[in-house]
Amino acid sequence: MKSCFKKKASIALCALGFVAGLQAQSYVWVSSTEGNCWKENRVKLQTDALSEPLLEVDGTERGVPFRAWGTTFNELDWDALLMLARDEQDEIMYNLFSPEGELKFTRGRISMNANDYARSWYSCDEVPGDFELRYFNIGRDRQGIIPLIRAAQKFNPKLTFWTSPWSPPSWMKINGDYPVLSSRFNKMDSRLDYLLYGSSDEVDEDEMKFLGERKGQFPRRLATQDYFIQDPRYLQSYANFFCKFIEAYKSEGINIDMVIYQNEAYSYTPYPGCAWTAEGTVRFNRDYLAPALKKHHPDVKLYLGTFNTNRQDHVERILSDEKLRGCISGLAFQWEGREILPAIRKQYPEYHYICSESECGNGSMDWKAGEHTFFLICDNVGNGCDEWFNWNFLLPKRGTSPWGWNQNALIEVDPETRKFRYTAEYYAVKHFSHYVVPGSEMVGYSPKNKDGVLAVAYLTPEKKYVVVAGNFGGKPGCATFRLGKKFLNVTLAPHSLNTFVMR
Repeated sequence: MKSCFKKKASIALCALGFVAGLQAQSYVWVSSTEGNCWKENRVKLQTDALSEPLLEVDGTERGVPFRAWGTTFNELDWDALLMLARDEQDEIMYNLFSPEGELKFTRGRISMNANDYARSWYSCDEVPGDFELRYFNIGRDRQGIIPLIRAAQKFNPKLTFWTSPWSPPSWMKINGDYPVLSSRFNKMDSRLDYLLYGSSDEVDEDEMKFLGERKGQFPRRLATQDYFIQDPRYLQSYANFFCKFIEAYKSEGINIDMVIYQNEAYSYTPYPGCAWTAEGTVRFNRDYLAPALKKHHPDVKLYLGTFNTNRQDHVERILSDEKLRGCISGLAFQWEGREILPAIRKQYPEYHYICSESECGNGSMDWKAGEHTFFLICDNVGNGCDEWFNWNFLLPKRGTSPWGWNQNALIEVDPETRKFRYTAEYYAVKHFSHYVVPGSEMVGYSPKNKDGVLAVAYLTPEKKYVVVAGNFGGKPGCATFRLGKKFLNVTLAPHSLNTFVMR
């Protein structure tokens, strides 16, 4: 028979003895298409391949152990949750966070200070010149973020957390304000926009608005100076700020075990943000944040990121500092950073790599968004990320932020009817996280081919083999997976998400 696929991907299982046990196994096949999600069937291995294998098991290599699926805790998610009845709230949080639920999230991301899905700008210390941080507090967090975390801890008390800021306190920045660029949605003085490039060149407030497919170099131009004030008093105070945040959350029963110095240093935003140069990134992390963590919180790991740029030379310049590399445990990539993830990981295989944020979409919450998220998960975990984090998990229709952007969520709430629905992106995540438990090894990845078919495979701690495959093409796609000496032959429906689990 004519081959459906020209490219082979080698999959490794942990032992040759296990491969022999595959021969008599049948598989549960879970499939989702638009309007017809999570349908179960069974399929058995066969002695012959009906097409050239897309993935092959040889049983000789070890894969990348996966550690966690997670999501972010934002104020607007809490506000959306409060629109629902208590039993509906419990259903959602159970399905997201319970070990017996559907998505089984085990890890959470927390924004230090406001992010773009806060109700408005705030920081934990907006008192100018308070280098001793006498007025530091998490009072605002207790109004939304911490209650949302408590609602999740109700169903999984063992949740773990990490944190990163979108913007430092405004008084620690050269423009004295929380955004990077002025906009009709903030009150920043537009005369300060020149600080970004050090010239009078015009900047576009919508340049960072993630609409459609962005192709090419991102960002088109790099900031020419750090927006964080590069004065030792400010740098040390900000490092101490991280430590006080960790301490404050610990007092609330929320243990933060990892920090990242900045979310998207390469998004020059009209919402909370902060541009950093390579030199400023190295200076703050190496000389201030890492020593402060080592002194006050030696159990808290420092990761570098979040890299949302495909400018590989820039990331390499940061990582060329040997002392800095000795301070970090991993690197975080999101958005365009995914494009350089394989190359950076090849150069520095000793680190953990995570996908720190899913792409946010444009508020459509439709099937196309689900397919895109499914592709992104495949590509991130297939290229070695051992943690993956969703952005918003619950938003009202269109998901509009205070800064005028519409974004997607796993669950959509209708503010008028007070009803909710699970979106296509929810099922895209479920096709992975429901079966790929922490400790599973990623043992093979076949990127999307010309027919729109892609697949990734895992071996769970229970020695169960999981294959997750998508067909984004408009026609049925034949797919064969060789498992030992037998074959799993299937036809994937057009625009379908699929998971095959050994039983």
